[in-house]
Amino acid sequence: MTTQTTIGGSGTTVSPTLLDTMNGTSSTNSTTGTSSSSSSSATSGASLQNTFLQLLIAQMQNQDPTNPMDSSQMTSQLAQINTVTGISQLNTSLTSLATQLSAGQQPQAALLIGSTVLTPGNTVAVASGKAAPIGVQLANDATNLQVNVTNSAGKIVSTINLGSQKAGSVPVTWTPTDSSGNPLPDGTYTFTATGTINGKAGTATTLSAATVQSVVTQADGTPGLQLSNGTTVGLTQIGAIL
Repeated sequence: MTTQTTIGGSGTTVSPTLLDTMNGTSSTNSTTGTSSSSSSSATSGASLQNTFLQLLIAQMQNQDPTNPMDSSQMTSQLAQINTVTGISQLNTSLTSLATQLSAGQQPQAALLIGSTVLTPGNTVAVASGKAAPIGVQLANDATNLQVNVTNSAGKIVSTINLGSQKAGSVPVTWTPTDSSGNPLPDGTYTFTATGTINGKAGTATTLSAATVQSVVTQADGTPGLQLSNGTTVGLTQIGAIL
């Protein structure tokens, strides 16, 4: 059985749901014995606005004549509830816009099929005396930047001095020769990039080349590029398109 609560001297009644919303409590169904929280039913901006207006009307009807409600407070409360409604509508619009942008990225990503791109990786292939393109990704400006190339035994076989570089992607051209200028054998090498970054010694993100083979939809709905090295990367992970 649903009961009404009387407030003020005029006999105005307020439903338990309204009181629960105002007090942040839950009401209990006397027939079933189950309880439910009204906070979960008033989650949208429109529901919050409707509940607020009911509370405001009840407050105005039962205000103390000798100490009436402050109009400035009422205006402030109305502004706050309008702000909540506006934020709710803005979130809906942004969600719709994000969905449209994600859908538009798919055909754009398809244009990269067959292209060579630089993505995070630390291996470089040498074939017929030529090395695949490599690069370095810098979050901040760097000085004394150098790339060390090691063979399968972990020995440094070549060092590339890049000096000072600005933040961003830095494509690197490497001729596969040792310190004496002798050609290095074909195979797969690994490389690292170190230097003074943002005033401190550190390492930079290395980029290796791969060919885009296809475009897939990732778990978050964004397009992913399947590369010739067997990895899948997002569009934001591309350091350079060669």
